[in-house]
Amino acid sequence: MTLNLPNILTILRLLAAPMVAVMFLYFTRPWADWFALILFVGAAVTDFIDGYLARAWKQESRLGAMLDPIADKSMVVIALLVITGFSGMNPWILLPATAIIFREVFVSGLREFMGDTAGTLKVTALAKWKTTAQMVAIAVLFAKGAFEHFIIEQTIGMDEALIDGILAGDIPDEVGLGWKFLGWDIAWYGGIALLWVAGVLTLITGWDYFNKAKPYLREDR
Repeated sequence: MTLNLPNILTILRLLAAPMVAVMFLYFTRPWADWFALILFVGAAVTDFIDGYLARAWKQESRLGAMLDPIADKSMVVIALLVITGFSGMNPWILLPATAIIFREVFVSGLREFMGDTAGTLKVTALAKWKTTAQMVAIAVLFAKGAFEHFIIEQTIGMDEALIDGILAGDIPDEVGLGWKFLGWDIAWYGGIALLWVAGVLTLITGWDYFNKAKPYLREDR
């Protein structure tokens, strides 16, 4: 095995995947949301860096080729499980998350079955857009969780009339509720929209891979 810098970054990304969930075991919210967001964004950045360095330094290896998709899928699947959990199994989150996880398992199974011919299922440009949409959606939804819990903490003891007065500008906003509610709205609706885009792209790319694999699934081969 070749243990160079690109591979070390890939291994760190793989180790970071379960840590996204662990953040919610050892830290209270909203700090767990922020730590998970930082960890996830950091891992997503290394996904670009390790691939770029491997190509630029001509350090592409079998170890890296094996670990890279595992790290990517682990990060996405674990993050989606966490987000689905703290969103209360909201169907707007659950449905696209289910489509994404199903596709990842399905395509991984196809690649495993095809063995040496799995190279025919090359990553397409649309699949790269799917991955980008997934990563951004997950990061934005982690930010939504952080905004939500800051709002909950800072409105303890406030009645609905007081909150409405602050948001309407009739009462001085001394704790910044206005921008926190705005951030929550942007993160929630933007995150859901991006997750649905990723879900649709996931199904399209999954179907594309299945079509490419069909000639290798015939009984007469």
